[in-house]
Amino acid sequence: MNVGELLAATVPMARTLNLEFLETTPERAVVRLPDQPDYHNHVGGPHAGAMFTLAESASGAIVLAAFGDQLSRAVPLAVKAEIGYKKLAKGVVTATATLGRPAADVVAELDAGGRPEFPVTIAIQREDEAVTGEMTVVWTLRPNA
Repeated sequence: MNVGELLAATVPMARTLNLEFLETTPERAVVRLPDQPDYHNHVGGPHAGAMFTLAESASGAIVLAAFGDQLSRAVPLAVKAEIGYKKLAKGVVTATATLGRPAADVVAELDAGGRPEFPVTIAIQREDEAVTGEMTVVWTLRPNA
């Protein structure tokens, strides 16, 4: 089971929104939110909460892909998130996440006994590739007690 399949199987909100995990690698995660009228807002596009969940799910996918081999000794946790809605989103939207810090540096900090924090940046785009939102999620790897 790859990271996308794992998240779709174990995260109820990802299933609720029918998120599609298109790419999940340590370098990039791409997740799509289908156009679903049940999750539209008052102007007929995806609700802000659905777009937040889409972007946060993409960030979680890249974190698991990059640090899945550390799960025996640390738990990944989102520390904070900030989102900006830039343009009206309509139809299908896709979130693309990238790590904001080299994974090797994060693991080195964990190896040294720290609790590393690192940003994940996410761009949310319409099918015409216009960026409709940008999000940053700061994650940590909390060492197991």
